[in-house]
Amino acid sequence: MKLIKFLITGIVFGIVMAKSEAISWYRIQEMFRFQAFHMYGIIGVAVVMGALGVWLIKKYHIRDYSGNPIAFYPKDKSVIRYLVGGTIFGMGWALSGACPGPMVVNIGYGYFAMAIVFFFAIVGTYLYGLIKDKLPH
Repeated sequence: MKLIKFLITGIVFGIVMAKSEAISWYRIQEMFRFQAFHMYGIIGVAVVMGALGVWLIKKYHIRDYSGNPIAFYPKDKSVIRYLVGGTIFGMGWALSGACPGPMVVNIGYGYFAMAIVFFFAIVGTYLYGLIKDKLPH
């Protein structure tokens, strides 16, 4: 019962993603072809909200749901790892038409072909977990 708030948050997130058309393959392809501002606007709002959230966490020393302090670490000066990781993520996003959030919402909407994408996202996450200690973090 104590995890019900996370279920409700996920449901609200899915509704917002669907109503904003962020789960639409067409909207995602439109973004990667620089044909419309729609997705850039959604991403821009998410960045602003994330920055506001981090500021509030730092200002008020907000803790996580278990009561532990939320720590922020200095940003690494290395650029290559961000370029490589962002390129891999972007290629997967462009080829599949979904990033992790919309991927799950699309499955919930009944687009079961996204289950293939979801499966390989899980495989990729697992493989990363196997080799992460050998990567330059």
